[in-house]
Amino acid sequence: MIAFAAMLRRDIALALRQPGDLLTLLLFFVLVGAVTPFAVGPDRTELARLAPGIVWIAALLASLLGLDRLFRADHEDGSLRGFRHAAIGLEAIVFAKLLAHWLTASLPLIVTVPVLALLLDMDAATLGRTELALLLGTPGLLALGAIGAALTVSLRRGGLIAPVLVLPLAVPLLIFGVGAISPGAVPGSDRAALLFLSGLSLAFSALAPFAAALALRLGAD
Repeated sequence: MIAFAAMLRRDIALALRQPGDLLTLLLFFVLVGAVTPFAVGPDRTELARLAPGIVWIAALLASLLGLDRLFRADHEDGSLRGFRHAAIGLEAIVFAKLLAHWLTASLPLIVTVPVLALLLDMDAATLGRTELALLLGTPGLLALGAIGAALTVSLRRGGLIAPVLVLPLAVPLLIFGVGAISPGAVPGSDRAALLFLSGLSLAFSALAPFAAALALRLGAD
């Protein structure tokens, strides 16, 4: 437990030393949401209807933008090889890195959602559902991203390949994420979508440390 906490503190400290990366991530997230209304047009009703999907797409693209931060630096300085001989398993180390990345990258995105809500004419109830859906769904997005980043960490252009691997797998999270925000024609469909979103995110989060650790071991060999 002490080693896990030390790894968590290490990754959070490293992320906070580079505030420019976080600022770039947040600006990208907001700009994606800010540019989309120009394509939709001035219809406020239509914009409000599409707002949940726009927010989720912006969150997905912003998450993909930060994938290279997960393992690339540790691979280049040789830390990943050292982690294989650490006091805790590589799976626990990967989980600590995922948690640190979620706290320093995904959580700030969720906090920034009200800015997009103003740009997309989102009402307070929809904003609340959006925050909850992202809170439950972003761990799943990050888990998928971690697997893709681990598979491509040893490749020269792995930062370009990982998003291509992750995007198709993230589609179910996007579908249920948007469904959890927008009430459907069937009563209770948004609650069902929220449950499916939670289940998928939990399953991906549980699987990711083991799959990513295996990929890292294979890449090192």
